[in-house]
Amino acid sequence: MKPNVAVILPCYRVRPHILKVISEIAEEDVWRIYVIDDCCPDGTGSFVDQRCSDPRVRVLRNEHNQGVGGAVIAGYKQAIADGAEVIVKIDGDGQMDPALIPYFTAPILSGGADYCKGNRFYDLSNISAMPKIRIFGNAVLSLMTKLSSGYWDLFDPTNGYTAIHSDLAKHLPFEKISSRYFFESDMLFQLNTLRAVVVDIPMDAKYADEVSGLKISRIIGEFFFKHIRNFLKRIFYNYYLRDLSLASLELPLGIFLLVFGGAFGVYNWVVAAKMDMVSSSGTVMISALPILMGLQFLLAFFAYDIAQIPRRAVHGVLRGRPISARESNNEK
Repeated sequence: MKPNVAVILPCYRVRPHILKVISEIAEEDVWRIYVIDDCCPDGTGSFVDQRCSDPRVRVLRNEHNQGVGGAVIAGYKQAIADGAEVIVKIDGDGQMDPALIPYFTAPILSGGADYCKGNRFYDLSNISAMPKIRIFGNAVLSLMTKLSSGYWDLFDPTNGYTAIHSDLAKHLPFEKISSRYFFESDMLFQLNTLRAVVVDIPMDAKYADEVSGLKISRIIGEFFFKHIRNFLKRIFYNYYLRDLSLASLELPLGIFLLVFGGAFGVYNWVVAAKMDMVSSSGTVMISALPILMGLQFLLAFFAYDIAQIPRRAVHGVLRGRPISARESNNEK
């Protein structure tokens, strides 16, 4: 039996592109298309209602602008309620090629992944077409996302071309996921708490006359603090609440030794400089040895953390698991 694949198209000022994007979504690949009008000032939802005759299209409207995350979550909820098996999200501005949809759904349908995410950096020859500020911004954001989410093998964290199995989506705490530009990174953090398998799908990006609302210089500070928050939560959940391992000791011990060695060394350097003295070799060793040991413990922790990337898809297990009261609220 052919799987029900649904596509979500968040819409905010994409009226010039939306009909072309819909027309490029192959009938044999997609069962239903959800156009989410996120309180668009251009009236994209009404425009699609009037101009699009595709029977697969359903227009949803948010009464207030909720950002890309809020629009996607609205689409997730409706697709789950309608019986979708896999839910794909692409942008309505024409930057993402709908022909790639089968490549995003295949790993999920075969049981090899729970969530697929586009990666525009896989083919290095195509990077030259990308604005330089995006390359730098994505490199910085990718490093922060790896730390906060635990998916060390992923790149391109702001890429919004994604696919997810509905059995996994219905267990996500939608009310806790950021509704705006941090949505994609926050999704990865939440997916890690469910131990979902996430894979990168190589893709090219198209840049034409569309204007991106994501300004790296404007959001880098906000993203930094949110990534720190998620990193601390993930460490607490995975290494102290759910399980205890050698890594649970390596992290605090490494931080303590590194801080102690650095503070001791700085203090004695200041004292020696004021007294115009040379620090003894013993003093230097008391400072250097904890620093070296602390670095070793931290490296051992991160090596362990990298090895803990989820490898076994969980949507089959979640399919038979009752949804808790908290999770059931996500579908209301």
